[in-house]
Amino acid sequence: MTRRRVLSGVGTTATVALAGCAGGNGDNTDDGMGTDTGTETPTETPTDTPAGTARVRVAHLSPDAPNVDVLVDGNAVLEDVPFGTTSDYLEVPSGERTVEITPAGDRDAAVFSGGVTVEADTAYTVAAAGEVGDDADQAFEPIVLTDDTSDPGDETARVQLLHASPDAPAVDVTAGGDTLFDGVGFGADGSVEVPAGEYTLDIRGDTEGNDGDVVASFDVSLDGGEVYRAFAVGYLTPDDDPADTAFDLLFARGETMTDTEAGGETARARIAHMSPNAPDVDVYVDGSAALEGVPFGTTSAYLDLASGDHTVRITPAGDADTSVFEGDVSLSAGSEYTIAAAGEVGDDADQAFEPIVLTDDNSAPGDGAARIRAVHASPDAPAVDITAGGDTLFDGVAYGQSGYTEVPAGEYTLEFRGDTEANDGDVVASFDVTVEAGGVYTAFAGGYLSPDDEPADTAFDLFVTQDAGAMG
Repeated sequence: MTRRRVLSGVGTTATVALAGCAGGNGDNTDDGMGTDTGTETPTETPTDTPAGTARVRVAHLSPDAPNVDVLVDGNAVLEDVPFGTTSDYLEVPSGERTVEITPAGDRDAAVFSGGVTVEADTAYTVAAAGEVGDDADQAFEPIVLTDDTSDPGDETARVQLLHASPDAPAVDVTAGGDTLFDGVGFGADGSVEVPAGEYTLDIRGDTEGNDGDVVASFDVSLDGGEVYRAFAVGYLTPDDDPADTAFDLLFARGETMTDTEAGGETARARIAHMSPNAPDVDVYVDGSAALEGVPFGTTSAYLDLASGDHTVRITPAGDADTSVFEGDVSLSAGSEYTIAAAGEVGDDADQAFEPIVLTDDNSAPGDGAARIRAVHASPDAPAVDITAGGDTLFDGVAYGQSGYTEVPAGEYTLEFRGDTEANDGDVVASFDVTVEAGGVYTAFAGGYLSPDDEPADTAFDLFVTQDAGAMG
């Protein structure tokens, strides 16, 4: 087997609903779109965030497994994923995460469920490998790989190889007479740095002299400054195995991925469900599920997307053929966004269902301060002033608008008032929150002020997420 490979990332993007938030500059006219990991905190202080975050992606490398769903901490991060697919990296809190892998659409039939510990500021690939069934040569399990995403240098490429072929013995990998990997067995991985260029990788049975018979060859092109994951997958003898999945070599770029088919560098985006009369929803970005079965009030984690235009589609959960919104969102390289699915579904909507695109400011606030962003997403609420302890934090924020302000760290009672010139209108709702020094937060005002008169019994509430900072 020989074939030409231009190495590029495989793109099924997904997210985990975990806590997050964003920051800003004090005006109230930011109308962008973003995504965040959400914990609902209507009248309580925001949920404590863990000490830092890790970056995790998942690869489906089990040659006889059906399409799978992958859940992290109960949230779908990959949905209906076929063999050979690797997700983009997503950001999750450090610590022990519960990973569950199920046949696609069958959440009650887990083929794996267990804990995976991830450390802050570290990148991981979780490879679903091995075989399903009682007669497996290699038991189905996730192989947790720590990815070296440091810069290899402009003229050098780094290749990290995982052996995930259940019926293949240990292998040597050579190129042009040089041994790149020596004696890699199933489940083992290795790393090598080579000059950028074109190579023919020869896969050989392991021998002391690294001169065993070549069982497969693959032509690859390696770019300088790039990090790659190579997965040796499938069966060497598919006719004798439980699936007709031939041996292959799959590649995905590492965390430093900046060259994508969409072109350019990456942006970070997250999605929030803030439509009070919409059912649970699925959210698709460029045709791939980014959120699944998400209830009102939830905000996702950030995910990496190539800069440029992306198609966002929102559907009722489990009904991919019924779009309640579909449109393009433009993302700039190096920027962070929150995309809030807001408004109402139905013909009698006061505010049409649509995404509000927010540009996030997650830069560090001043010493001893926290940054808070307020987003008005309540369809029946007028413009509001938000005060705390006699001070006006936000002035005249109308539906669909948002703004940032910085305050000293501490505890606050946020009072929502109908907008008046003196910011002294009647208090219609109040919420106690605690903000930490260095933290950046987003507070979504959602639901209905008068739910008895509206299409859903979803009362006015405040959903606070922490977007950045104050991690320890």
